Amino acid sequence: MTIGFEYFISLVTSNPVLLALVILILGDIIVNGATDAPNAIATVVSTRCLKPNVAIGMAAAMNFIGLFAITLVTSKVANTIFHMVDFGDDPTVALWGVAAGMVAIILWGGVAWIFGIPTSESHALIAGLTGAAFGMQGSFDAVNFSEWVKVIYGLVISSVLGFGAGWLTVKAIRAIFRSVHRRLADRVFTVAQVLGAAGVAFMHGAQDGQKFMSIMMLGVTLGAAQLVGTSVEQLSYPVWAIILCSLTMGLGTSLGGKRIIKKVAMEMVSFEKYEGFSASLASTLCIGFAVFTGIPVSTTQVSGTAIMGVGAAKSLRSLKWGSVKDLVLTWVLTFPGCGLIGFVFATIAKHFFT
Repeated sequence: MTIGFEYFISLVTSNPVLLALVILILGDIIVNGATDAPNAIATVVSTRCLKPNVAIGMAAAMNFIGLFAITLVTSKVANTIFHMVDFGDDPTVALWGVAAGMVAIILWGGVAWIFGIPTSESHALIAGLTGAAFGMQGSFDAVNFSEWVKVIYGLVISSVLGFGAGWLTVKAIRAIFRSVHRRLADRVFTVAQVLGAAGVAFMHGAQDGQKFMSIMMLGVTLGAAQLVGTSVEQLSYPVWAIILCSLTMGLGTSLGGKRIIKKVAMEMVSFEKYEGFSASLASTLCIGFAVFTGIPVSTTQVSGTAIMGVGAAKSLRSLKWGSVKDLVLTWVLTFPGCGLIGFVFATIAKHFFT
């Protein structure tokens, strides 16, 4: 089923719940842009290769290009999220369930942004939707475990692979450039790090943008089923949805980038230019692998663990363990915390609005 932009407008204007859901999803994308996207450019700012405002503009542009370009090639991540949970057969109930999950993500992400903690909006999305689906279904039928298990793969892969790739990349670069004059190396890695940060932002748009775009299309298809009484067997991603989600994510990055940049790179570890490039390259490769295998990973987690890996290769004492602890604690709390909020709001919606 292909939904054109005019049909989309007619759906949201005739269905108040769907309109509210779309607004919530766009709000979640803004929060994602403010809290997750800045991880792509944190190191390029901390090493003073780019000024914060320039880096934020680059990240916003590359998020847009990444989501648009990769979705034309593959939508595996979006399909994983789309089929991960089941809100039941009633489109009205399901629509309220998705809305409950979005409310949970906004509340969780907003608190994290206020305190400058780089929460994972990807994990919040998965947790909020899963908790809401449980609230609506009241059983394990709410979870499609063949798709949800990819979340576990993503947690393991992004943590281990991110840290390991960061450690190995910086070790390799040190060996390759050992005999290169320091001034020449700095010039090379100033340019290389800008390209590396652009690569992470590109992949962030592809990975995280597809997740939220799939939820928007889930809501729209539920709204369509509610109106015309048809079930949707196959999901398609129209160009207008790609553009709308991309622009919204760029707006979020522009609004909230500086706070997260400070927390991720400037307070976690002090980098030289080649080390910042190593972290960016490692992150780009890990996220790219996940995009093309359909595994939902957290850009925050991949970037954070890559930074840790680079720092550990330098010296364990160079890591600022207070910031590392905050980052890890946020990952640990996101699933139960955001999942519980989604469950509570879905339960309330089920009893009072359906």
